[in-house]
Amino acid sequence: MKLVGKHIVLGVTGSIAAYKAATLVRLLVKEGAEVKVIMTPLAKEFITPLTLATLSKNPILVDFFNPENGDWNSHVDLGLWADLYIIAPASANTIAKMANGVADNLLLTTYLSARCPVMVAPAMDLDMYAHPATQKNIATIAGYGNIIIEAAFGELASGLSGKGRMEEPETVLRRVIDFFNSSNRFANRKVLITSGPTYEYIDPVRFIGNFSSGKMGAALADEFAKQGAQVTFISGPAGVYPKDTSITRIDVVSASEMLEAAKNSFPSVDIAVMVAAVADFTPETVADNKIKREADDLILRLKPTVDIAATLGKVKRNNQLLVGFALETANEQVNASEKLKRKNFDLIVLNSLNDKGAGFSGDTNKITLINTKGEITPFETKSKQQVAADIVSAIFEMIGNLKG
Repeated sequence: MKLVGKHIVLGVTGSIAAYKAATLVRLLVKEGAEVKVIMTPLAKEFITPLTLATLSKNPILVDFFNPENGDWNSHVDLGLWADLYIIAPASANTIAKMANGVADNLLLTTYLSARCPVMVAPAMDLDMYAHPATQKNIATIAGYGNIIIEAAFGELASGLSGKGRMEEPETVLRRVIDFFNSSNRFANRKVLITSGPTYEYIDPVRFIGNFSSGKMGAALADEFAKQGAQVTFISGPAGVYPKDTSITRIDVVSASEMLEAAKNSFPSVDIAVMVAAVADFTPETVADNKIKREADDLILRLKPTVDIAATLGKVKRNNQLLVGFALETANEQVNASEKLKRKNFDLIVLNSLNDKGAGFSGDTNKITLINTKGEITPFETKSKQQVAADIVSAIFEMIGNLKG
């Protein structure tokens, strides 16, 4: 019984896949969890509250007020009670409301009140699932930190076949068990992450920079922290920073400042992930005052910055893992593999600007992981939070190779 002592709220929405909630409740209870079920009014058209009440051994919650016994179903109390809130199946309608903060039923008000992690298993027809509005809403709620259990491929209630089926209850159960186990996967591990751009000043008001938002680095930092790691986060002037307050944040501006911060932190960590988009060049001289417009052309002489990742790779110990990123536009896998070897990485995360949904500033990413064995693992386009979870899982699998 792997879920003994865990409090789980299961939200069931109006979807034909609501019948799977019965099996999911049974599996959760069998593993020792205490389960409380919230149903939307429409969900009762697909599966009876009596079925879920019998399996969960708890009254089913639908309305804010129960006139039969005078009980008030407090969404605040439910949100505080739960260790995990699972919404399965999650209809397109409910996902849209979650994305936009609509709170017109008990399931949604509990969602907005929950302090615990939320796991969402979408279920709908393939065209609804593929619609840009639905994909945007899923990406939005993933951006809020919700865990998305992606819809599966298969035969749908419409008679069509494609992606949109709610994952099977057994798969959801495994994700729940993995979630609770993962909270300590990196216990006693120290992780260094560099993130964001660097700004290389030309004069007091101008600089050389790039479009890095810091979203990927922040997502990785939060994911590592969620899984028990002690995280040091070194960031240039980014637009996004980690939400977890346990993370030690070091703010820098230039490549040279990031280099010094990384060199100081690296000796004491087990894992370093180089996400930052560090400038490759910096001005040879920085003007003390704002450069005025002149009739002649302005010639700006640049010099290379010190390669931070390569610097750390040269001093990396056998009991450390060093992970790099490669943003490529041509010969992507070849260039990334060469970078992996050249900089002494253990793993490299490849982004291609040729892939839709990848690159700077967006909320999604599409990655390929390449390790020192030459193993290449591509992933589909996902939210950056989901990508972070994939990267962290791959790093966890490599921890056994650490020596000392």
